[in-house]
Amino acid sequence: MTSEQKQPKARVLAYYLPQFHPIPENDEWWGKGFTEWTNVGKAKPLFPGHYQPHVPADLGYYDLRVPETREAQAQMARKAGVEGFVYWHYWFGNGKRLLERPFNEVLASGKPDFPFALAWANESWSGSFHGLKEGNVLIEQTYPGEEDYIAHFNTVLPAFKDKRYITCEGKPIFLIYRPFEMPDITHFIKLWQTLAIECGLKGIYFIGICGRLYDRELAEETYHKFLKAGFDALNVINSYDAPTSSYDIKFRLMRKVLFKWLKCIPDLRPYGIFQMQSPIDKEVNVIPSVTPNWDHTPRTGRRGIILYNSSPHSFQECLHTMIGSIGQKPFEQRFLMIKSWNEWAEGNYLEPDLKYGHAYLDALQAEVYGK
Repeated sequence: MTSEQKQPKARVLAYYLPQFHPIPENDEWWGKGFTEWTNVGKAKPLFPGHYQPHVPADLGYYDLRVPETREAQAQMARKAGVEGFVYWHYWFGNGKRLLERPFNEVLASGKPDFPFALAWANESWSGSFHGLKEGNVLIEQTYPGEEDYIAHFNTVLPAFKDKRYITCEGKPIFLIYRPFEMPDITHFIKLWQTLAIECGLKGIYFIGICGRLYDRELAEETYHKFLKAGFDALNVINSYDAPTSSYDIKFRLMRKVLFKWLKCIPDLRPYGIFQMQSPIDKEVNVIPSVTPNWDHTPRTGRRGIILYNSSPHSFQECLHTMIGSIGQKPFEQRFLMIKSWNEWAEGNYLEPDLKYGHAYLDALQAEVYGK
C-alpha cells in the first residue's frame, strides 16, 4: 500500500509563498527581475558553520509562472502527506492585489489537481520581514469599508466554489494573518458569512492566525478573543517568537546595551519542540504549527533570527509530538499547519535543497503515515 492510499494521522496543510516570479512593483522597488531567489542566492555565511546559501535541488531556481513547476510541487507535497497548499493571498484594499498570478493560473487551469486554500496576508509591506532596513512602507494595507469587503469576497468566490478548495464542516476555510489589525473584524466575518450563504455555500470556516502563545493565561484569553470575534478556529504559529533561556536573554541585552558593534550578528535560538507548542493545542478548534527551519538573514542581511540545529531529525521529533497532541480530535478538525512549503528567504521550507535533499519531506511522510 502506497502512502497515498494510507489514512493520514492528520490533515497537514502547508503555507505557500507565490513570490517566485517577477512583478512590476518588485522591479520598481528592488530592481529588474527581482524575486525571492534574489535574496536567497546572494546570502552568505555569517559565522563558522552557518548554513548559507541554501540552494534548491530538484526544482532549481524555479519560476511559478511555469505550470510544470507547480505540478511537480503538488506531486512532492502529496507524496509527503501534505493535504493541500495554503496560498498567501494579498488584497491591500480598493482592489489592489499583488503576486496573484500563480494562484489565478492554478484556479483557471484546474491544474494541478491538488487541494488549496487562501490565507489573507493583511499587512503593509515594510520592515525587515520584507527586506527593508528602515521602517518605510512599500505598500500599505488598508480597509476601505464594506464596499471593498464585498468586492474582495466576489474576487475569491470562484476559488471557494472550486472542487479542490479545502473545507471543514463543509465550509471553505479562509485564514487571516493579522485579524485584530482590522477596524471591524467581527463585521467583516458576519458580512462574508452572509454573502457565502447567499451564494450557495454553507458559510466560511474562518481561521485567525496568532503567535507567541506560551503562557497559559494569555493563550486562553487569546483563544476566547478569537472565538468571540466570530472565528471558527485559530492557527498558532510560535516557532521564531519563542522565549529563550535566561542566558540567551542576558546575552542579547548585553549585545544591545554594551556592544552595539555586535548588532551585525544574528540572534541564534535553539530549535526545539518547546518553541512550537502552546498550552491550547489540544483544543478542537486550535490548529498548531510546525516550522521546519528558520533563518531570516537572506532578507535582513547581517541581522535576523536563526533557529540553529534545525535538521530533518529535529523536525521529525517536533512532528511526532505535535501530531500526537492533536490525535484525539475529530479527523475533520485535526489540522496541522506547516510553515512553510517554500519560504526560501526565511530558510523556512520543505522543498528539497542540496544539503538535505528530500529528508524533510521523508520525515513528514514518516510521521503522517506511520513509520
